[in-house]
Amino acid sequence: MGVLPFFAYTTIFLLIPTLVVAIGAFLGADNTFTTSNVRALSQPAIVSSLEHSVILSAVTSVVGAVVGGLLAYAVTTAREGGTLRRLVTSLCGVLAQFGGVTLAFAFIATVGLQGFLTLRLQSIGIDLGNSTWLFEWNKGLMLVYTYFQIPLMLIVFLPAVEGLRPQWREAAETLGGSAWDYWRRVGGPILAPSFIGATLLLFTNAFSAYATAAALVSQGSPILPLNIAGTFSSEVILGQENIGKAMALAMVAVVAVVMTLYALLERRTSKWLGR
Repeated sequence: MGVLPFFAYTTIFLLIPTLVVAIGAFLGADNTFTTSNVRALSQPAIVSSLEHSVILSAVTSVVGAVVGGLLAYAVTTAREGGTLRRLVTSLCGVLAQFGGVTLAFAFIATVGLQGFLTLRLQSIGIDLGNSTWLFEWNKGLMLVYTYFQIPLMLIVFLPAVEGLRPQWREAAETLGGSAWDYWRRVGGPILAPSFIGATLLLFTNAFSAYATAAALVSQGSPILPLNIAGTFSSEVILGQENIGKAMALAMVAVVAVVMTLYALLERRTSKWLGR
């Protein structure tokens, strides 16, 4: 009985929406079975938006993983329970959830066409250009996505770094190993599964993000979530709802593969840290 609320929650908010998407992806306008919606995924505009989503997610997840991983290690060198450590972890906990329209507005107000920093720099002779880069998927979106990927990486990766036991490094040094030897033969292999798993989690986080991109990009649908939204809300493209569901089904498939890999890596990491 204790897990009944969990099953009810996953059924209402995960299983039923997934079934609606999966069934709708194979229905035509007359509610008969068809594969035309899935075959429509080969259209150049959809393929292009999928490529952009994958590139955007991959770049921001790798940058976020590297910077966030280094930050996580730096945090572990601070005194346990100290003010600096608690401040950084608390701040990252907040920033990791600071997304959506609020984050988009913060960047527009800072480096947008009439942003605070843009005008300040212009007053001293530094021009950032026309500042439309903020609204492009391969510039502005990458910067904004990286902003919440780094703190999320710290929150996810910090327990793995904290799991490294000082005795392992002491043993390596006792045997004559250098710092490089320790990270190459001990620390690196132990943290690798957790690091890769956290990177996959960041990829999924960016791949499924919508609100921030919708608030920044008002023209076109350069990434797949915006393309899906366009099939349901566009006043120009009508009768494409089931193609939108087919695109959503493709996203579900990509996320399912990534999260399966993440679960396998997480299981291996737990075995290492449990020893």
